[in-house]
Amino acid sequence: MKDHPSPHASQARRGTLKGGRSSTSRDSRQGPAGHPGRALLRPGRGHGGACVGVVRSVNRTPLRLALLGDSLAYGSGSAGPGDALGPRLAAALTDAGYDVDLSVLAVPGAVSRDLAAQVRRAAPLDVDLAVVVVGANDLARLVPPAQAAAALASALAGLRAAGTDVVVVPAPDMSTVPWVPSALRPVVQTASRLLQREQAAVARGNGAMVAAVSDAVAAAFGTDPALFSADRFHPSSAGYAHIAETLVPHVVAAAHARRDGAAA
Repeated sequence: MKDHPSPHASQARRGTLKGGRSSTSRDSRQGPAGHPGRALLRPGRGHGGACVGVVRSVNRTPLRLALLGDSLAYGSGSAGPGDALGPRLAAALTDAGYDVDLSVLAVPGAVSRDLAAQVRRAAPLDVDLAVVVVGANDLARLVPPAQAAAALASALAGLRAAGTDVVVVPAPDMSTVPWVPSALRPVVQTASRLLQREQAAVARGNGAMVAAVSDAVAAAFGTDPALFSADRFHPSSAGYAHIAETLVPHVVAAAHARRDGAAA
């Protein structure tokens, strides 16, 4: 149950949305143009790295959004860049009235201790809102929950010190992964829940919002094999659509809270 880092994790994706319509300059490396009213990425090779989608309108609130963490935040398993978690969240924020500048800093295979490097990469981006998705690889590699949580706490402290608001998505319930033996599922579920509790505690202690979506995601993934990609570990495009749907209320609420706080 181990991710493999991509050699392209540091390469950039960029795009622009203006006035609710997508526009981009495309070259031979780029994927298809986005859809009107959706955050559009101009990808380099791979699904991650410093992925940037920009939306500009006088009636919208600028929002610099970053995704940090592991392959779930990066988009491993999705059919294309636009199907990954970051673009889906950026699209929802666009619909909610934000000019979204999206940076995907997540790295496949990352464990919680690897967040420190991602936080350093985020520093010059002046991020408004970060979504941190981490924990699956800590579970797969048997990292002690307290150790993983301490690394998360350090990363959150760095983000908060930089003025970034944070939504933490705790570890998934790994017992739903198809190739986990049935006899081990209760043990894996217990380990997942223990790490989730540790992560939630340090997130709240550092002023972050916790998106407690694991139960809803596990219920869907446990009954619908189509939500997994061909490797039977990462989500498929349909899986990312479901995860994004559960996360959108939390991410939009965090964006609204930041906007309203700035206006007060």
